[in-house]
Amino acid sequence: MDKNALKQFRFTLDHDGIALIEWDMPGRSMNVFTEDVIRELSMIVDHVASDPAIKGAIIASGKPDSFSGGADLTMLEGIARRYAETAKIKGEETAIREFYDETRHLTLLFRRIETCGKPFVAAINGICVGGAFEMSLACHRRIVTSHPKTRVGLPEIKVGIFPGGGGTQRVARLMPTDHALQLLFKGDQIKPEMALKFGLVHEVVRPEDLLDAARTALRKGISPVAPWDEEKFKLPSNKVFSPQGMMIWPAANAIYRRETYDNYPAAKAILQSVHEGLQLPMDQALTVESRWFAHVLRTPQARAMIRSLFVSMQDINKGARRPKDQPPTEIKKLGVVGAGFMGQGIASVAARAGIEVVMIDRDKESAKKGRSAIEAKIAESVGKGRVPPDKAFETISRIKASGDYAALAGCDLVIEAVFEDPKVKAETLARIAAIVGDTVIASNTSTLPISGLAKAVPDATHFIGIHFFSPVEKMMLVEIIMGKQTGGRALATALDFVRKIGKTPIVVNDARGFYANRCVGAYIREGHLMLEEGVPPAMIENVARMAGMPVGPLALNDEVGIDLAWRIVKATEAQEGAGAVDPRQAAVLQALVEKDGRYGRKNGKGFYDYPAEGAKRLWPGLAAFAAARRDPDAIDVETLKRRFLVVQALEAARTYLDGIVTDPREADVGAILGFGFAPFTGGPLSMIDGMGVGRFNALCDGLRAVYGARFDVPQGLRDMEARGATFYGEAQRAAA
Repeated sequence: MDKNALKQFRFTLDHDGIALIEWDMPGRSMNVFTEDVIRELSMIVDHVASDPAIKGAIIASGKPDSFSGGADLTMLEGIARRYAETAKIKGEETAIREFYDETRHLTLLFRRIETCGKPFVAAINGICVGGAFEMSLACHRRIVTSHPKTRVGLPEIKVGIFPGGGGTQRVARLMPTDHALQLLFKGDQIKPEMALKFGLVHEVVRPEDLLDAARTALRKGISPVAPWDEEKFKLPSNKVFSPQGMMIWPAANAIYRRETYDNYPAAKAILQSVHEGLQLPMDQALTVESRWFAHVLRTPQARAMIRSLFVSMQDINKGARRPKDQPPTEIKKLGVVGAGFMGQGIASVAARAGIEVVMIDRDKESAKKGRSAIEAKIAESVGKGRVPPDKAFETISRIKASGDYAALAGCDLVIEAVFEDPKVKAETLARIAAIVGDTVIASNTSTLPISGLAKAVPDATHFIGIHFFSPVEKMMLVEIIMGKQTGGRALATALDFVRKIGKTPIVVNDARGFYANRCVGAYIREGHLMLEEGVPPAMIENVARMAGMPVGPLALNDEVGIDLAWRIVKATEAQEGAGAVDPRQAAVLQALVEKDGRYGRKNGKGFYDYPAEGAKRLWPGLAAFAAARRDPDAIDVETLKRRFLVVQALEAARTYLDGIVTDPREADVGAILGFGFAPFTGGPLSMIDGMGVGRFNALCDGLRAVYGARFDVPQGLRDMEARGATFYGEAQRAAA
């Protein structure tokens, strides 16, 4: 083997015959599997297997804090594109055969590692997920470090695919079947101690001891035969068709259907691969897995999810919308004005990211109360083992509470997070501006136009909207709102801040409700109107989840506040006229808030009741809102599902055509992260592109004929249909 030909790896051999294979891709902060990596690793494995001087090998990372993020999914995108091109030229049968062979490269390489007759040790420090962990599972020993960043896992399900490099088969032979299925379905990243407990790794050591531990293991002797290749190997949960096995599979199938409603082909493929594979020897089991993997990779759901949740999200997080003429902004000190629920969340995530925070409220006691609330939440996380005590102390110590606006002096960015009232916000912004001069000021508003709020500051070019979603600590999306006069420096500062706190930003132009809340509002309104039509509340909630939404519209409204929804409806009517609101929705909200005093989860009474103990339950009084009683069996579930998704997709299309959101990638990523729009579609614009604009328009026309003008197709969509256009196709041509 010519070592000089290696670009992705370093190969050394010590005097004991132990080979060290260091994976260190040039120009990348994280190792990933690419075609070059696969080619070089194949060459190395063949060399290890054939050279009698080599007694065993260690695969380690040359990166200081990470092993590998798995396969580069753009590589899989390329394979899918080649399949489509081959199908046109050589026919479907040839294309499928070539596609299957290409998607098996990693599977065959990992099996070669496992069966080459030489022991391999995976020495893991930092992140090791996806295909990288599948490679580790094929090694004969896995040693991980206790480094805080070390995690192992198989997260493929989160982007619409599943572990296709042997992961489903090896995990299901290492763990009890029910635990293995849970790991594969959830896609969680596991800490070292938990991985050891589950039997996924053999040893946990200090980072500085990793390579010594790997060499020691090889010197002592490791069998180069995997457990499942031994003649006497027994499955952890016995055979599939055994009393123990039959206690698992009916329940697993029921859980799959309850959690996915058959929307995710990858989840079904996991069930099939494990169920079929556990009945076969490993080589045949891997063939079964590969066939399912090739099938899933060709589904529209996988293509859409890979594009939105991997490719597009990577582009956005790397600064696709950041002004290139602006220098980097280092946010060392952040001002947060408003110590309420949202202000607390913003201060908390900033402090956890290492930023010093000054939190201001109307007086020092109010600010200290907000800081105490943050401290209580962090203490709860410490108690649950989610945050180390020393990390918690560091976070809290970075937050200073004050009632004096003068404490904002020296901040690199100030975020206003006071009550959602134009007058209150204007007064607050004027006080901030008087202290901080030309420092960028942002408003965390969910509905109020930024251009109007900008009138309260001397220089509107330094003012921008930064809309966090609730709860701030959990929600990954942040909307950056450009006012009419917002400048490049303000945009760059906002994007740099959002990136530093580890969230995903989308940039939208100013308008009432911006992007996400307009779509969310359409979803919640549809639930209100179904309630008024006589659709049973439980059916509304369940069908919404069947359509792919994470929570039903009534539960979601309770979370954001029914009183807030009512204020928004009244404000919209006052500013845009009675025709801008649906009177049926207004009647439902008004009765709940003004007659029944039901504000949502915040006061324990909304569409649901929230007892002090026990689970929430739908309020029986909702029956009074039905204009007529309907037989649930006579209601078409598919129509309800279509209404929920189409009404949101239409609103997303309107915002795009109106220039509020200007990049289809941001529209789709923002919809999935911000309000949970059915991830299997890839997002609302991906859904329209996938259906075809003409078919989508026809679907809207059918719904409009029955349910009214909210399903009107905008002229822009008619024009796209006429020219055979798609959102992504036009955006790509415009960028070229």
